[in-house]
Amino acid sequence: MANNETTPSTSPDLSAEKKANRTLMATMLVVVALVAAVAIIGFLFMNRPADIIEGQVEGTTVRISGKLPGRVARLYVEEGDTVKAGDTLVHIHSSLVEAQLTQAEAMKEAAAAQNRKIDAGTRSQIVQAAADMLAQADAAVGITKKTYERLERLFNEGVVSEQKRDEAKAAYDAAVASRSAAASQLSMARQGAQREDKESAAAMVEAAGGSVSQVEALLQDSYLTATDNGTIDVIYPETGELVSLGAPVMNLLLEDKRYITFNVREELLQDLNMGDEITLTVPALGNKEIKAKIYYVRDMGSYAMWHSTKATGSYDSRTFQVKARPTEKVAGLRPGMSVLYHHKGADR
Repeated sequence: MANNETTPSTSPDLSAEKKANRTLMATMLVVVALVAAVAIIGFLFMNRPADIIEGQVEGTTVRISGKLPGRVARLYVEEGDTVKAGDTLVHIHSSLVEAQLTQAEAMKEAAAAQNRKIDAGTRSQIVQAAADMLAQADAAVGITKKTYERLERLFNEGVVSEQKRDEAKAAYDAAVASRSAAASQLSMARQGAQREDKESAAAMVEAAGGSVSQVEALLQDSYLTATDNGTIDVIYPETGELVSLGAPVMNLLLEDKRYITFNVREELLQDLNMGDEITLTVPALGNKEIKAKIYYVRDMGSYAMWHSTKATGSYDSRTFQVKARPTEKVAGLRPGMSVLYHHKGADR
């Protein structure tokens, strides 16, 4: 009986699948090689991206204050208002200083009246005027002394401030000095020295005029005005509150004095020199580009030092503050806005 043996053979479908797999693997290897080549070429030959240094817009602020202590009678502006130089901002009322002005004017008028009488040569009238001035001065001394003693007690009890006590003491000292001058004038009038009488009376008129001018100078600060064009940034007191001598009433943000500050590591300073003009980007203004000129470069000190973390091959890098002013007015540029400077950093 004959045996019929069949020799096994590779099927056409299996051969085609192996060929397709080999083609796919070869294609993937080629793609990977191309990607790696492009990455290597880009790393070796393409420019490094720009380093971005972030800064901030700053503004110059002026404190509005005066030399008249008193109560805020009226505020003519609100925070955020735009003002021009010379605009009235606040009215400060001081009843004490206004009373001092009335007293000083009365003393000036009395001195002038006495001077006129002396010039007229009426001896009895001269003596009487000097006596009247002395009596007025005595009354002023009595009143101011009682006021000072009362405020001294209240100050010791912690009821009133030291400033109020000092103001009363100054008024008392002024009254004592006026009384002394009035007593001297009366003495000279009684002695009948006509030439000396005239000189003393003229001096009294001049002294009284100086007192009036001094009080009027204080009252000039009862209405505080804007020193420049700008925006009201902060108002400290409310209407009716007391303000002391020299205390800030409000802050005025000047209109045309904007500048930009950057904190820069020292290895990035090679392109940020004094007087250089740089191009900046303001994100808040739709990434608007502006020009600015560097006018300030200063080391910020050891507290702003970047310490190296490498054991070798590096150094501690200091931080510098750089300031630049826009070369032209930029609409909408406000303090607090971020500003970007695209810098080609050095290899580090």
